[in-house]
Amino acid sequence: MAGECAPAPIPAVVNPAWANPLRDWFKAGLALVYPEVCQVCGAARSTAAEGFVCGACQQQVRPVVPPFCRRCGLPFAGALTGEFDCTNCRDLEFHFNSARAAVISQGLVREVILRYKYQRSLWFEPFLTGCLLRTAVPELAALRPSLVVPVPLHPVKEREREFNQAARLAAPLAAALGIPLNATLLRRVSFTMTQTRLTRAERAQNMAGVFAVQPGARLQGQGIVLVDDVFTTGATTNACARVLRAAGAGPVWVWTVARGI
Repeated sequence: MAGECAPAPIPAVVNPAWANPLRDWFKAGLALVYPEVCQVCGAARSTAAEGFVCGACQQQVRPVVPPFCRRCGLPFAGALTGEFDCTNCRDLEFHFNSARAAVISQGLVREVILRYKYQRSLWFEPFLTGCLLRTAVPELAALRPSLVVPVPLHPVKEREREFNQAARLAAPLAAALGIPLNATLLRRVSFTMTQTRLTRAERAQNMAGVFAVQPGARLQGQGIVLVDDVFTTGATTNACARVLRAAGAGPVWVWTVARGI
């Protein structure tokens, strides 16, 4: 839906004495403007808490499950039982320790992410963050990271889009893990063309020198969760991980909502 505008966000912190009445009034007002109907199929009932994606539509989502490449997280449709490195990344130099995604970027998931990013359909956010948190939180809790860092947009692109999807997705992950979110540690210092139609080699070249850490940043071995919406070839997240490691970061674990295949 071109020109979609998101409803006003619910305040993150509300006085407990009047939180429930306020939330009830807000939901009632929201329902007048945005009926509780699935924004994918347009037929079944769905609520704001579900990201306006109904249960039937959510059944179309394909989670990323083993077996998958231990380096880039690429799912493998086979009967492998142990860890493996896929042929796509076996000879590549990655600066992150591993990359994982919650779901596969196909069909409904791909449509929702595109509408979320480019048509400002922010009501899909609970659906997307739900996908991410269900898979990422149990695995990351065992690794005990120190910091969550979103992949930054260039300031020009962020002004055009009016938000950075990676930062919005990273915030609830940091809250669920109980660790800080630092949305200013990484900077995108040069504007790049879109990666969509580029080959793997062209994507890597396109990302050379694009990112930098804030001047004076010293990470002192901190384990970092690097968050983005979609992982395709890894060129963007690898470029981010490279400068984080150069600034003294310890392990860097990449997590995205979706994995392109």
